Amino acid sequence: MLNLAIQNIIYRVMNIGKFKISFFESGFFALDGGAMFGIIPQNLWRRTNPPDQQNRIKLATRHLLLDSGSRKILVDTGMGDKWDEKSRGIYDLSSDESIKNGLEAAGYLISDITDVFLTHLHFDHTGGSTKIENGKLVPVFQNAKYHVGRKNFEWALNPSDRDKGSYIKENFFPLYEAGVLNFIDEDVTEFDDGIEIVNLNGHTFNQNAVKIYDSSNTLFYCGDLIPTSGHIPVPYVMGYDLQPLETVKEKKIILSQAVEQDWMLFFEHDPSIPLVKVQHSSKGYSIKHD
Repeated sequence: MLNLAIQNIIYRVMNIGKFKISFFESGFFALDGGAMFGIIPQNLWRRTNPPDQQNRIKLATRHLLLDSGSRKILVDTGMGDKWDEKSRGIYDLSSDESIKNGLEAAGYLISDITDVFLTHLHFDHTGGSTKIENGKLVPVFQNAKYHVGRKNFEWALNPSDRDKGSYIKENFFPLYEAGVLNFIDEDVTEFDDGIEIVNLNGHTFNQNAVKIYDSSNTLFYCGDLIPTSGHIPVPYVMGYDLQPLETVKEKKIILSQAVEQDWMLFFEHDPSIPLVKVQHSSKGYSIKHD
């Protein structure tokens, strides 16, 4: 795996099967640490995710780009840049990076993307899907088809009072209006040769994680199942999760498979650690250090 830096943007390149895989950050934001770790006491989670004076922890928006030659698949689109100054302050949004810069650092243009795979429609995963152009909201990736779980889209249109703040329709409904949104049903398990879709329902309904694999290597894109390396312990579940007990069940399954089959776990939100392997430990699971 190669680590490269262009214009202060760090990106990494590896190969699995037919895919050249690049990953990079498009920016950073912050959320309340207590909400990110649910019932876990601060004196435990602050060891891996130290909070600021407002009790917020730093989080990344990190992306995969899967290039098979004929397809260039981007996974999630981050926070985007449609935020007003008040919101930028609330989420401590960085302004010096963008998904466009990250792609260009890795050698790609916005127009190169053929597919955008959205794990789910929360604002920190699909905020960069649309932009304002001539006073109208339009898709950012003009040559791409966007893919999302059908049930997650249906839920996003009418969320509960508990999670409606996580769904901002201007990030995803213009995709539907433009006819570029493809719905993935829950029984669909393959996105392409070597890309498996893993349907998850703990964090929100019909979150789709992806597993990229060949005969030698497997990379699992954790999405919000395990948002940072600090969330590896099974009980470390977000307060945002709609079905936390389901998250616990899902984590046990994924972590067990990751150990047994030597997977790499990819963290979308960890501010400094993009991927790890895990091992059994006296307390359940921990990072495996070679």
